[in-house]
Amino acid sequence: MKRSDFTYELPAELIAQHPLAERSASRLLCLDGVSGHVQHLQFTDLATQLNPQDLLVFNDTRVIPARLYGRKATGGKLEILIERVTGTHTALAHIRCSKSPRPGTFVHLSAQPGGPDSGQVLTVGQREGELFTLSSEGGPELTRILTDIGHMPLPPYIEREDEAQDADRYQTVFAAREGAVAAPTAGLHFTQALLDELADYGVNSAHITLHVGAGTFQPVRADNIEDHVMHREYLEVSDAVCEAVRQTRARGGRVVAVGTTSVRALESASSLNGQIEPYYGDTGIFIYPGYTFRAVDAMITNFHLPESTLLMLVSAFAGREHILAAYAAAVAQRYRFFSYGDAMFLTSRQGRAT
Repeated sequence: MKRSDFTYELPAELIAQHPLAERSASRLLCLDGVSGHVQHLQFTDLATQLNPQDLLVFNDTRVIPARLYGRKATGGKLEILIERVTGTHTALAHIRCSKSPRPGTFVHLSAQPGGPDSGQVLTVGQREGELFTLSSEGGPELTRILTDIGHMPLPPYIEREDEAQDADRYQTVFAAREGAVAAPTAGLHFTQALLDELADYGVNSAHITLHVGAGTFQPVRADNIEDHVMHREYLEVSDAVCEAVRQTRARGGRVVAVGTTSVRALESASSLNGQIEPYYGDTGIFIYPGYTFRAVDAMITNFHLPESTLLMLVSAFAGREHILAAYAAAVAQRYRFFSYGDAMFLTSRQGRAT
């Protein structure tokens, strides 16, 4: 399939630049992947789409303040986006500046863009593809630097600097394990009150961990999507999660993934014969139309960028034509798009996962 098969027109004003005042005040577009039928609901109506004994699978990763600002000794300004913390004093990162830094370059960090030096210094090491190695050896641990002067890594389509509210709102209420540099945004709509309501209704829950990387925003550049090289992210699917999936299957319930990250984690942990097993490590799974889902029966997700791997994933799940028609309906109904936008509830075009 071609990259151009996954495009749509989106007015710029529909890209949400701020979160709503209330997490669960978002709208919910429900799409039946078999028929293509669309319903327009509120996110607080989620229980109407679920059944007792269904299993919601959440991603409990926690976003770190991964954006740093600084300058080279020559005075050139730069911006750092940590991709992955690799040790107490080391990380892999994207560096944006007018000229790529050489190994051994010292980066003098500041708390704000163009602000005074904070006294913290990082050293640039070798390049690894599009990423640079960074070290804080001789200074504080890297996580301490991020806590002290790091900024929440808002996506590139949010055209503003991070604000105080983003430290809370670009984080799910169930975030527990630090390591992501982008939020699992489908989870942002949940409040503790809504989670309690769903539990009282009989819906079960489980938590995987997938540390979302900045590669989630990487555009597909290949015209033939099969030529795209997928970024890799670390994930953990525990034995307890696998057992919860098995029990859900045994009692006739559905596995409902909260977000594409939960989809990718569960599908990475599922073998070709449909058996789910514990998984600890990186995944580079790329899901696009033609893929057979083995673990997930329904999903909750936000709206995704044109020609993105995530739009390809939901197209594989609910059908490309159905997805594009639903997106057109969402544009016509003035839904809010992307990370701080509204949500979708999708059921699979293939029915129950194999």
